[in-house]
Amino acid sequence: MREVKTDRPSFPKALENELLPYLKGERWQVICGDENHWRLGIYSPSKTAPEQATELEWHDCPELFMLIEGEVSLLLRDEKGERVLRLEPRKPTLVTCFHTGFCPNGAHTGSCLVIE
Repeated sequence: MREVKTDRPSFPKALENELLPYLKGERWQVICGDENHWRLGIYSPSKTAPEQATELEWHDCPELFMLIEGEVSLLLRDEKGERVLRLEPRKPTLVTCFHTGFCPNGAHTGSCLVIE
């Protein structure tokens, strides 16, 4: 499986004091951020099972995932090996290892708020 390391990219300009738009059915959308500090996005995987994973990501900063809709699980790889973590609504998890996500009920049927 391919491993992808992601460094902090640029951040989009965001509307202030307004509802922030996002498109359902997109895998990853950066909604807003504070350059060189953090960014917030909506993650909705297209994969439906861990066996479909062809790459794992690792970022140069921790990522906080919190399930906001549907069902999403994360495939994690660390020094203990690979495992699946099923996310629960309003129970955030901080990810610091290689990872990817999947929606077991169908592509883009779940969404997470991600802060990195």
